[in-house]
Amino acid sequence: MAKSKIAYFCQSCGFESAKWLGKCPSCQAWNTFVEEIIDKGNNAAVPTWKVTSNTQQRANKPVQVADITFSEEHRMLTPDKEFNRVLGGGIVAGSLVLIGGEPGIGKSTLMLQLALNMPNLKVLYVSGEESERQIKMRAERLTTLPPPPEGGVSESIIELLAPPSGGGGGSYVLCETSTQNIFKQIEALEPDLVVIDSIQTLHSSHIESTPGSVSQVRECTAEMLRFAKETSTPVFLIGHITKDGMIAGPKILEHMVDTVLQFEGDRHHVYRILRTVKNRFGSASELGIYEMLGEGLREVSNPSEILLSQRDEPLSGITISATLEGLRPMLIETQALVSTSAYGTPQRTATGFDTKRMSMLLAVLEKRCGFRLAAKDVFLNITGGIRVEDPAIDLGLAAAIISSHEDMPVPFKTCFAGEIGLSGEIRAVNRVEQRIAEAQKLGFNQIFISKYNLPSGGQDKKRMDLSRYDIDIKIVSSIEEVFGLLFG
Repeated sequence: MAKSKIAYFCQSCGFESAKWLGKCPSCQAWNTFVEEIIDKGNNAAVPTWKVTSNTQQRANKPVQVADITFSEEHRMLTPDKEFNRVLGGGIVAGSLVLIGGEPGIGKSTLMLQLALNMPNLKVLYVSGEESERQIKMRAERLTTLPPPPEGGVSESIIELLAPPSGGGGGSYVLCETSTQNIFKQIEALEPDLVVIDSIQTLHSSHIESTPGSVSQVRECTAEMLRFAKETSTPVFLIGHITKDGMIAGPKILEHMVDTVLQFEGDRHHVYRILRTVKNRFGSASELGIYEMLGEGLREVSNPSEILLSQRDEPLSGITISATLEGLRPMLIETQALVSTSAYGTPQRTATGFDTKRMSMLLAVLEKRCGFRLAAKDVFLNITGGIRVEDPAIDLGLAAAIISSHEDMPVPFKTCFAGEIGLSGEIRAVNRVEQRIAEAQKLGFNQIFISKYNLPSGGQDKKRMDLSRYDIDIKIVSSIEEVFGLLFG
């Protein structure tokens, strides 16, 4: 009989200890250690799937970088342009992608919709949370499916979408939680893409602890990682999150995968945001926006139009700021409300913006511009349910605060792009030309930018030509100059 070992794992960071500890020495968290039984007798060095003859094996000896042959990078493009942008241009062969998000936000819908919309590829959707009938009901809601074939379907794998013209693709569903059984079906089916829903429901026979524990999540992820790298098959893992918004399981889970995607959004709104947290094959600051409909998720190609409210007349406390999310410029609506405080301590609340940076902006407005805001309640809101960390929206937020404080609306069709320093100066922002072009495309009349964004040398003048824009570009250097142009 195999000898078992009892160990204690931290549920926050995955730190292993031979005895129970009240405080984790790695992440300094209290009361996070749980007892788990580890089976040391079945830990085999060989993988749990069949290594076919066409499997590319890595060399076991060191190789110089100059001697490594590298052809042009090939990515699998999906019909979803937003998904391609977030991944950095498509799906990389052999990549391991982790997708996390709130319960009911649409992670399973996004992955099932991806599987159904790629008929030229053989996609295996492995579910440990839903039955075959439940997935079939959701698939029929997402798309119009053909009738099921009369024969030729495995008892364990149900085919959802037949390939067009009898091709080699199609979507298959497997309801299984054992990694050993999953790899047996993968060996028989040989899919081009694998989706796991979810990694917390899988369990390996090498570990005796319950599914979802730290050791099980780590071992199952390691098996999927070895499978993806040795067979060059992309694997998508759907992960649960904790009450703090972090992905459930050890922190090493995010280090093992190639890409980490966060699916965000308010369930009371129809818009969802797919944000890149980590990406080894592209930018880690990309963002994709979807609209949740009854037929599934619809990609939003122009997010500026949905983030801006349709107003017939200007209102006080509302401004438009130009921001960047990865390579995409967006115009967002920033709202501010300033009112007299009814209590001794004024309230300072920000939705979608850093509260500490809001306090800094209020201090600059009071110190450099003379506005009495110490006894005022200030509320900030970024519309659309998104969170922005770009400092280029400082100027728009400051203008919204003063507009609400003086009850004077900002001129209609006015946009802002500038960072505010502690001395009240307007600092330059990166890629200002893309922000100006986005404001001009949406029909804005004027945009405020920093004078430090202007070209200083002859070479810069060739690269940045502001005369080709039809929009009125206001060049400012201080926050006092901005308020003088806006409110006289």
